[in-house]
Amino acid sequence: MANDVMQVLIEGFDPSKVQESEVDQDWKEIYGAHQNQTILQASITGIEKLNGIDKDLDKHCAVVTLGTIRGYIPMEFTGVENLRQLRAMTGQSVAFKVLNYDREAGVFTASRIAALDQMAEITLRKIEEGNVIIAVARHVSASLVRADIGGIEVKIPIDEISYGWIDDLTEEVKVGDHLRVKVLEIDEENKKVKVSAKAAQVNPWPDCAGRFAKGNEYVGKVSGVREYGVFVNLEPGVDSLAPHLKFQNVKKGDRVLVRVMNVDVQKEQIRSRITRVL
Repeated sequence: MANDVMQVLIEGFDPSKVQESEVDQDWKEIYGAHQNQTILQASITGIEKLNGIDKDLDKHCAVVTLGTIRGYIPMEFTGVENLRQLRAMTGQSVAFKVLNYDREAGVFTASRIAALDQMAEITLRKIEEGNVIIAVARHVSASLVRADIGGIEVKIPIDEISYGWIDDLTEEVKVGDHLRVKVLEIDEENKKVKVSAKAAQVNPWPDCAGRFAKGNEYVGKVSGVREYGVFVNLEPGVDSLAPHLKFQNVKKGDRVLVRVMNVDVQKEQIRSRITRVL
């Protein structure tokens, strides 16, 4: 009614030239996602406890926001098992499907699990063994990356990230990083996929064997120190293992000169000895 009055009162009024508010656009997106069962994405901006009549019904919800509109994803629809795991996801963008909404209250409820299930079905239809695809890192520990390839979580251990020695994965991969991975195995029945970032890279072996000959000395950088020896990076993807120095300690990042003692192409290993700390 108000719009009709405005058209009468303003000569030359053109409704197509009236910009909708951002709030209206956001609600249009929510309505459309609910009606068409499409997937939206937004960051988890908080965790709230919604109190029920019975205290036993109290439950935590992940809070997502579209503009100024708040969405709640109940714990059982988040895809995580406990509050600790939910906290680890705060600040990250998550996919979800709108379950229902309350325009008057300015809120909607959603399910991440429903979105992941739909995404997984699409992913399993599209990928094949041998494909190189993108995996987005969602959680990184010292020895393992958990990543998403489209509704399916994949685990990439430290020895499948790249060629060469990695001391600590948290120094190499960050949450949100996009990794190129090769699909190794697909278990459609259990919706599990095995991937490797290393397999999607060019193998420096055996070519590097011709660049690091036995008895010669080369400059490298200490990439890791373990109780059994010192790893020295000679070029991207190629590290040698040297015994500890007798009278001097080295640390990660030190530049050293090493003498190549043995090159094993089959095992992709280079044994060396540190002759000088630069």
